[in-house]
Amino acid sequence: MDANNGHPSDEVVEHVMDRAGSRIHAWVSGPASGPAIVWTHGATMDHRMFDPQVGPLVAAGYRVITWDLRGHGRSQPLGDPPVDVPAFTEDLAALLDDLGVTGRLCIAGQSLGGYVAQEFLRRHPERVSSLVIVGSTCTTGPLPWWEHAALLSSTWWFAPWPWGHLKRIVATSTAARPDVQAYAEEAIGQMKKADFLQVWRGLTRSVRPDPDHRIEVPLLLTHGDRDRTGNVARTAPAWAEREAQCRYVVIPGASHNANQDNPAFFNRVLLEFLSEYHPARA
Repeated sequence: MDANNGHPSDEVVEHVMDRAGSRIHAWVSGPASGPAIVWTHGATMDHRMFDPQVGPLVAAGYRVITWDLRGHGRSQPLGDPPVDVPAFTEDLAALLDDLGVTGRLCIAGQSLGGYVAQEFLRRHPERVSSLVIVGSTCTTGPLPWWEHAALLSSTWWFAPWPWGHLKRIVATSTAARPDVQAYAEEAIGQMKKADFLQVWRGLTRSVRPDPDHRIEVPLLLTHGDRDRTGNVARTAPAWAEREAQCRYVVIPGASHNANQDNPAFFNRVLLEFLSEYHPARA
């Protein structure tokens, strides 16, 4: 379907692209002339986790793109190897080309999606005006060897874990609100365990410490005040200090999916940031 021309600002247009053995699904909302912002979800989630952001962004004049990573949601099957952050990043670049998105856009991501956002900026800096990160860590920041070893070995911990129990644990640790937990459990239920393990293995290989690397665009860095996922909350202050153009905000009453747990607070912070660094037309 054509997601580029003439649809009303309140219409959501689905777009499908065949790539790497998968059918990648994306959804486009808002005016075609509006500045674009693309959202990439976390591992086991899907595009619906950004539903609380789409309406306010469209109302403010933005063109909003959400999509399902390969193996997640409606983007099935998982497709051809490799299945890792660089591959997902090039999927995103191909998707934006397929949609005819030109100019600089805001790249936003949650958790694994935050890794994709950082990788996209490294590979395609000329396409990025700003970065929004929710509940993710810096892929180039320092990481003690024991934490790196634990991350690399984590796939082996998940392999024997009963899938039904693991899905419930992921859902309850992801969100503070019961309705968001229910969404998370339903979303992960769309995945096959074998696909989850491949995605997770690729995620664990994404950390590449580089003490000289800096993000050269405005960055909105956020996480929930109840986020206990990995070292997200512990390392965020140091990451914020490292980046000269960073705005760091902790979302109250929120866990890992902070944009869903407290959308009113998150959206206010988001729109304030975008109005300064990626403004829509009046």
